[in-house]
Amino acid sequence: MNVSRALRMTAFTLAALMSGSALAASPALVVEAETGRVLHAERATDPWFPASITKLMTTYVALNAVRSGHAKMDTLLTVSEAAAALPPSKMGFKPGTQIRLDNALKIIMVKSANDVAATIAENLGGSIENFAEVMNQTAQALGMHESHFANPHGLPDERNQTSARDMAILARALFNDFPEYQGLFDIGAIQYGRRIMRNTNGLIGRYPGADGMKTGFICSAGFNVVASATRNGRHLITVVLGAPSANERTMKAAELFDRGFNSLAGPSNPTLAALPSSSVRTPPDMRSVICDRRGPMPEEEDSQTTVANGGHPGIPNLFSSDVMAFAGTAQPTRTTLGPRSAVQPERVWVGLTPPSEAELAAQAAKEEAAEKAKKAASKKSTKKAASKATKDSAKESKDAKGKDSKDTDTASAAKDTGKKETGKSKARDSISVKPVSDQKGKAKPEKGKGQTTAEAPAKAKNAKN
Repeated sequence: MNVSRALRMTAFTLAALMSGSALAASPALVVEAETGRVLHAERATDPWFPASITKLMTTYVALNAVRSGHAKMDTLLTVSEAAAALPPSKMGFKPGTQIRLDNALKIIMVKSANDVAATIAENLGGSIENFAEVMNQTAQALGMHESHFANPHGLPDERNQTSARDMAILARALFNDFPEYQGLFDIGAIQYGRRIMRNTNGLIGRYPGADGMKTGFICSAGFNVVASATRNGRHLITVVLGAPSANERTMKAAELFDRGFNSLAGPSNPTLAALPSSSVRTPPDMRSVICDRRGPMPEEEDSQTTVANGGHPGIPNLFSSDVMAFAGTAQPTRTTLGPRSAVQPERVWVGLTPPSEAELAAQAAKEEAAEKAKKAASKKSTKKAASKATKDSAKESKDAKGKDSKDTDTASAAKDTGKKETGKSKARDSISVKPVSDQKGKAKPEKGKGQTTAEAPAKAKNAKN
């Protein structure tokens, strides 16, 4: 596992350096949630594509609307055709479906559904554009100077950008301004009908004390996460941007938490607002080192293999460097990340009221029937294709056989014709004679031709005489 990680990271580093982006040390930050003191900052104010961590701002704006009385948690939101048409990740709700705001927020935090994020924006803001304007006004009010949002879900748009510092500011604001809704950020899984969807945050249920918040991935951004964890009364927020895979994102965040919990913040630690601005003005495009490479397309979720954080003797940990060493702290004991602990999924539903047991059973039966019909259709399609292939093969075989038979008949006919012709030729040869004049002027048959077996003794007797 560690050798594999080292090889992946070496390839990632080389590709990044060759691209001229110097992305080997991607943005990272650790901050105390209570004090706002920065424990570690690395390229923390560089602009970056946010991807789905954008949904943290969508959630902040929605919770702010609830606090101001413009919406309630049980406000029904209607899915539009435009929202339903967005690409995955999505719930796949049909246009006209209605869902409560609280269920919508749970879905975007756990499933990261783009169609639901757009539904929140359209219903609370009137349109995607109006909601994005509110997002940007809120970002400025919070002191997020490197951020701009063009949509509520984080799907690719060159106008979207943020920074590790700005995301840490937003995370602190969510915890400090809406403490009653902290439960939104550490849900292990949700259940809709028969579908159970786990949180895309690989720290939830794996790293001790992890209690939030949100992941994000698009090819141009790499793998991002805004994470939070509490241990011994200390609450830390960690931001990792541009990791090469979901597993590496989780491992780096866990490593930063380990170092952060083994260090203390003092007056010498800067605040988020005091971090210097970056000289970079536009986000780098990570596509060439994340997606335009051999192998399977990267996925948003961690593979659930056991991951041991940290390095191994003789194998370099390419995420660690002198820059990442926390001042005045010893090397911490690394946390081992195993498979996720079992969780009871929180149920979400469409409509105003939770479904009854009878309705749940009916929905489950409907989903099961639809699944069976889909499998049957797929099986029928496969069988039909196989049957057609068999028929085509048989036809080709029959055609080939017919052609061979025809060729054989032709050859046979030619052979027979040849035999007849040969027979005729032989017949002609047997009766053909060549007149020869003897001394007496009489014609004699040619020697050996036209002579029967019976004539041979007579000829021999004449010759003897």
